Amino acid sequence: MRVTAVTCVKNEGPFLLEWIAFNRVIGVTDFLFYSNDCTDATDRLLDCLQGHDLLWHLPNPAQGRNYQMEALKDAAKQTLVTEADWVWIADVDEFLNIHVGDHTIPALIAACGDPQAISVTFQFFGNDGIEGFEDRPVIEQFTRSHNPDIWCGETAIEVKTLVRQDFPLRYYGAHRPFFGKRLAPAKRPRWTDGAGRAVPEKFLLADNPRRIRKFPAKGARAFATLNHYALRSLDSYLVKNDRGDVNREYRAFDDSYWRERADVAWQDLSIARYLPALRAEMERLKALPGVADLHEEACALHRARRDELLAQPGYRAMRDQLRATPTLPPMEEALLADLERL
Repeated sequence: MRVTAVTCVKNEGPFLLEWIAFNRVIGVTDFLFYSNDCTDATDRLLDCLQGHDLLWHLPNPAQGRNYQMEALKDAAKQTLVTEADWVWIADVDEFLNIHVGDHTIPALIAACGDPQAISVTFQFFGNDGIEGFEDRPVIEQFTRSHNPDIWCGETAIEVKTLVRQDFPLRYYGAHRPFFGKRLAPAKRPRWTDGAGRAVPEKFLLADNPRRIRKFPAKGARAFATLNHYALRSLDSYLVKNDRGDVNREYRAFDDSYWRERADVAWQDLSIARYLPALRAEMERLKALPGVADLHEEACALHRARRDELLAQPGYRAMRDQLRATPTLPPMEEALLADLERL
């Protein structure tokens, strides 16, 4: 079975090897990377891995700011995608945690009854007070999340989707594929959640704008969960913000993104089952000529950029604000306040 992972990156150098190794462990056979404007050795590390026939690396074709959608439009024409049995579109901070069989993508597909698409629910893992960047697996460092059935006061949570080659594709979205509005009901795809159940009809038909990328999470994770490490360490979050905002000096900082993902009420260690195989695969990758050196350079550049940012008053203020920020998401805090007033 050929499974192609498609992703877009910018300055993700320290985290590439873990993500590639993890996905190889769970059954991804091919990788299509798009990168843009990298300054931390991401692009050079990807080129090195491409030289070892481990992935295909292309410059992002976007002419404006719509990097992901332009890349996905291009990806739909690439041989790695058109000749794959399944396509997995995900980001480098997202890890598919499979709970059935041998914990691989083929096992998940079999458990779901071999549908044409499988949408797996997010579980957002918080920072949990970890400040310093460490060069060790993210999935090992961050083990606490929100209640998996409720995120930011809502029971419907976003998903990412495995797509089979015969899906009646109109276009790939970052969270789900889309088929034509005029497709006859008899030709609609067989599409399940991460528990093998048919996805809700409104989600299937994409006719609920508010929930076009999500559906109720309760009961949807029996076979798989998508662990999302959007924050990582405080150091890495500062660098992540810089990636999208080249100068925050003298600007106010909105901490809502952090707070929405910082809940650490729940501990989940299930993904640790992959750590022995993950470490072995990472070491195998590092043994390839040039890979370990470029990985070390990426980590060094990551730390150096953190130091440069903390020389700016705005980023020092951001760091201090995040240190003091409550881990309860704003929506849940408001709900509790309403209950107290009753």
